[in-house]
Amino acid sequence: MGENLIVFALQMFLTGILAGSVGAILGLGGGIVVTPILTLLFQIDIKYAIGASIIAVIATSSGSAISYLKDDLLNIRVAMFLEIFTTIGGIIGALLATVFHSTLLFLLYGALLTFQVFNMYKKLQAGEEVLKKIQPDKLAEKLNLNQSYVEKTTGEEIAYQVEKIPQASGIMLGAGIASGLLGIGSGAFKVMAMDGVMKMPLKPSSATSNLMMGVTAAASAVVYFFQGVIHPLIAVPLALGIVVGAMIGSKVMPKLPSRTLRLIFIPVLSLIAIQMLLRGLGVLS
Repeated sequence: MGENLIVFALQMFLTGILAGSVGAILGLGGGIVVTPILTLLFQIDIKYAIGASIIAVIATSSGSAISYLKDDLLNIRVAMFLEIFTTIGGIIGALLATVFHSTLLFLLYGALLTFQVFNMYKKLQAGEEVLKKIQPDKLAEKLNLNQSYVEKTTGEEIAYQVEKIPQASGIMLGAGIASGLLGIGSGAFKVMAMDGVMKMPLKPSSATSNLMMGVTAAASAVVYFFQGVIHPLIAVPLALGIVVGAMIGSKVMPKLPSRTLRLIFIPVLSLIAIQMLLRGLGVLS
């Protein structure tokens, strides 16, 4: 029995390294990898998997934030302003999760992954990122949200402005609800709000998303803890592995072009999305 527990803990640790690396690199949170692996590969009940995923998201954020801060990729002011809305949404989502059947959670999770695949494919078709000329936003200037970062692949310092703050705030509220409901970092929505709506470049968007996900997940984790769905044997080795993986991923991400990341991850996301949807529909057990 003891040997089986050690093997299981090691499997969780290795899963954590994978999830942390992917989460830190893509800004999607370790939960987007953890929940499908725990439910599909280890046959763990989805509610316990979601509880572990919430811890995974916090660990991913903790492991990557320091590195991204050193690289000046984080936009702290954007993160703290938008986090107001994601935190509120995270609490709402965690409370809603108690009334949703597991089948519906599988379908919602599969739909979210499908959305992310479509979003990544669109960006892949558009080619390498080109900063758009936008009009200065008075609210962004008042809140001092504009910033710059150094693109490590070229050594160039890139200054950027952000816009459409109210619209992005609404998306962040929805991202928080998705995070609490599905036990994920909802990085797809966070990156979409910053990269697509606010016109932040992809790398600062991903790095800032990683930081925000940890804060959002922490708000939801309190609710999951008192519901008793955070299992220490799953969550502890998973979190330790994720911290290691996130540190690795945060070192790799600034040196890789976005196109390479999407080419690797689109088929993986597609496969997981199909599996989750089929399980939600009862085709897979």
